[in-house]
Amino acid sequence: MKRTIFKGMMCLLLLAVGATSVYAQQQQRKDTLVVARDGTGEYRNIQEAVEAVRAFMDYTVTIYIKNGIYKEKLVIPSWVKNVQLVGESAEKTIITYDDHANINKMGTFRTYTVKVEGNDITFKDLTIENNAAPLGQAVALHTEGDRLMFVNCRFLGNQDTIYTGTEGARLLFTNCYIEGTTDFIFGPSTALFEYCELHSKRDSYITAASTPQSEEFGYVFKNCKLTAAPGVKKVYLGRPWRPYAATVFINCEFGNHIRPEGWHNWKNPENEKTARYAEFGNTGAGADASGRVAWAKQLTNKEAMKYTPQNIFKESSNWYPYK
Repeated sequence: MKRTIFKGMMCLLLLAVGATSVYAQQQQRKDTLVVARDGTGEYRNIQEAVEAVRAFMDYTVTIYIKNGIYKEKLVIPSWVKNVQLVGESAEKTIITYDDHANINKMGTFRTYTVKVEGNDITFKDLTIENNAAPLGQAVALHTEGDRLMFVNCRFLGNQDTIYTGTEGARLLFTNCYIEGTTDFIFGPSTALFEYCELHSKRDSYITAASTPQSEEFGYVFKNCKLTAAPGVKKVYLGRPWRPYAATVFINCEFGNHIRPEGWHNWKNPENEKTARYAEFGNTGAGADASGRVAWAKQLTNKEAMKYTPQNIFKESSNWYPYK
């Protein structure tokens, strides 16, 4: 009798251990985390949700962020991958901070609101903002990871809104709104911008690429719209932060705020020998190429055809989701 009872107890114990193990695995593999400032989610801060994600996952986790204003300096660390951060709405899900370069000698590269170090990260339907006063460089988005996607997002700031910070990294921005004053898209990464609005808030420069000489593509803008705030009438498409800056605009719509010369040499004539600036098929009042600088290029049909995601992203072209 005692032996029978003992066997029964052991069976129950094994069943309990097995159930606990399955529950633990389910918890470990939880694929959706909810963030809400009002306390109705599992987390009130986005950083807390990011820190709950397991390192180097081989499955995708979605962090769903409810409408609200999240004032935090958000970092996606290098060991976090395969994560989607999805807002409830692009206009009302706002990640914001207010650092600028002249606060305690902070410098440009510590001013970010969001810094992405991990690979294979997607942001969708949300706003990333640096709302510092226009007193110096103030980065909203700082990227270091590879294969990053930004879909239907808004990037708000003034000088240096988006910093694409790693050579050879591949980034996709699609259907995004990006605003700023000076050099508000800058850095060495390879980035494709599709169907985006680039909004200039001051007479200045849109891009400041620092593409390495070894990289064929730098910034590629396709089917984008260039707009400006009232009174803004003298904006350059770009200037080279480093000598081999590569930037091309294809089938974009230019407002009349784009300067006739189009491009600037950053007060260094030597940059004219190396910078790789080009245009093709653009329309609008600012697209007239007759006054463009002689050292920028107007692409032929054949040359423009090489600017495909498969070529731009090379061996990771299978990552491009809009084939």
